[in-house]
Amino acid sequence: MIWNIFPRGGLILSAVSGTSNVTDESLSDVIDSASEVTSDAAQEVNQLVRFIEDNIPNLISFGIKVVLALVFFFIGGKVIKWLRKVVRRSFERTNMDAGVAQFFDSMLKFGLYALLIFLIATNFGIESSSIAALIASAGVAVGLALQGSLSNFAGGILILLLKPFAVGDYILVTQEGIEGTVKEIQIFYTKLATVDNQTVVVPNSILTSNSLTNVTARPERQLDLKVGIGYDSDLKKAKKLIQEMLLSDPSVIQDEDVKVFVDSLGESAVVIGLRAWVKTDEYWNTRWRLTEQIKCTFDAEGIEIPYNQITVNVKSEEKTVEI
Repeated sequence: MIWNIFPRGGLILSAVSGTSNVTDESLSDVIDSASEVTSDAAQEVNQLVRFIEDNIPNLISFGIKVVLALVFFFIGGKVIKWLRKVVRRSFERTNMDAGVAQFFDSMLKFGLYALLIFLIATNFGIESSSIAALIASAGVAVGLALQGSLSNFAGGILILLLKPFAVGDYILVTQEGIEGTVKEIQIFYTKLATVDNQTVVVPNSILTSNSLTNVTARPERQLDLKVGIGYDSDLKKAKKLIQEMLLSDPSVIQDEDVKVFVDSLGESAVVIGLRAWVKTDEYWNTRWRLTEQIKCTFDAEGIEIPYNQITVNVKSEEKTVEI
């Protein structure tokens, strides 16, 4: 394919199959179309430049308002933190319950930030009545969409009023399989710390709609243990050894009743029960220590602690082997 350019401006396309001519008129049409597109683009650019020039004062004013709003929000956040700190100190001076203090602190934070945003919005020229109407409509919509959150909020208020537990208590919610030490009581949820130091966030509605056990509500807790001994072992000796352990243990409250008794006669063991009172914060350490001490003492004194055994008789033609 060969292109030839003549002085008159015409183009002739030569090929093996034939030739095609582009006249001066078609070339002129292309140039005119390109000129129109360029003219339209230039006109749009000029309109944009003219719009920016005409609205430069408004743009500068809007930019200043945005900067002032950000500065105001930053300063307002610092003031809110200072106010919350002052309120927390006043709660500490009055020895207010930690759960109540945390609940009101979270409410104060939510309310102050909502007020701050309202003030910033009015600074942009938005009418307060319009904002109030918007908040009212949004409140209805959000209320319908967040019914669970509202129930959690109501649950938090019930927890503070009825006080089934406080910060620092160890609680059990058996139906939900939840347990741990209460660390924070917030508006919508309560934070628990498990024994292995994991944080569990529980909605307040779950804590108010299910039965729960407050393990540490009282400073003292009853220790209840059971141990089985063989039927051939000396029962009175075993009871005496357990009694001596309880009376000599420093964590057992001696002013309270200490009991050692036969709980039941099992299929393969005589079950001895023991009950004593210990301080709540020493419960588990005392339980683990006494369990180990009972095992070691019984082994040393020759008292058998039976366990499940299976006897298998294998019969053959010549002899019977018992395992």
